[in-house]
Amino acid sequence: MDAPTAPNRDLVARLAPPLFVVIWATGFVVARLVAPDADPLSFLALRYALAIGVLAIAAVVAGAAWPSDWIGWRDGLVAGMLLHGGYLGGVFWSVDHGLPAGIAALVAGLQPLMTALLVAPLLGERVSARRWLGIAVGFSGALLVIAPRLGAGAGIPIFPLAICFLAVLAITLGTIWQKRTAARLDLRTNTVVQYGGALLFTAPLALLLEEGRIAFTPQVAIGLAWAVLGLSIGAISLLLILIRRGAVAGVASLLFLVPPCSAVMAYFLFGETLAPVQMLGMAVAALGVALASRG
Repeated sequence: MDAPTAPNRDLVARLAPPLFVVIWATGFVVARLVAPDADPLSFLALRYALAIGVLAIAAVVAGAAWPSDWIGWRDGLVAGMLLHGGYLGGVFWSVDHGLPAGIAALVAGLQPLMTALLVAPLLGERVSARRWLGIAVGFSGALLVIAPRLGAGAGIPIFPLAICFLAVLAITLGTIWQKRTAARLDLRTNTVVQYGGALLFTAPLALLLEEGRIAFTPQVAIGLAWAVLGLSIGAISLLLILIRRGAVAGVASLLFLVPPCSAVMAYFLFGETLAPVQMLGMAVAALGVALASRG
């Protein structure tokens, strides 16, 4: 197959960030859609198992190279445990155990800030003053979008809140680990290995903490199909490409656009209102991402 031409590469580079944000934001829609009919960790474990099957077949058909030594397998498994198992499992479990969704979204909004604080000591990546400004502006915008949902935060359960913080730390460390270790690995097979790590992390917890309740209602079937094809394959592939090509702090700043995008989806799909302060927050978050992602 011929290598992509320069214009095609430029087009992919321009489309990947907004496409990633839109697909990633649908994760909150999926979580809301399947929550009445499925235990969160059991649902995630099934999602990872199906993603492994689909991606492994695709990798074999494409003739993609698998890790040639145990270090490559180790790196992929650790990345999967952090990026998928730790982050998604922690957030889903926290919300399922009483943490208001608005608080969970606010905690998740700290991820770009955590990333900016850690990339210098762990990667030697310099975070410019402009990028720091963009991160601050982006977090302010995300906070404005989430603000109307924070009223339900009275009596916040401490343990689920702590688990949510750990989940955000997990995706932060997973992003840095991926940037540091995966440059020599094929993204297709590396993603399969990552989901193996996520399944190894999530399945035992699901067996220990849940009853394995998954009722295959139409909502669960649709949510599972999209979670595997759209999120586990589409969004994660885009995220790994962005991490490989860009500065980690700049990539992480894209997550500030997820709350605004989720709010718009909830408006159209679930009839949730959009307050003026949320619309202002969307503009502010977009400005912050524009500042943080440049250069």
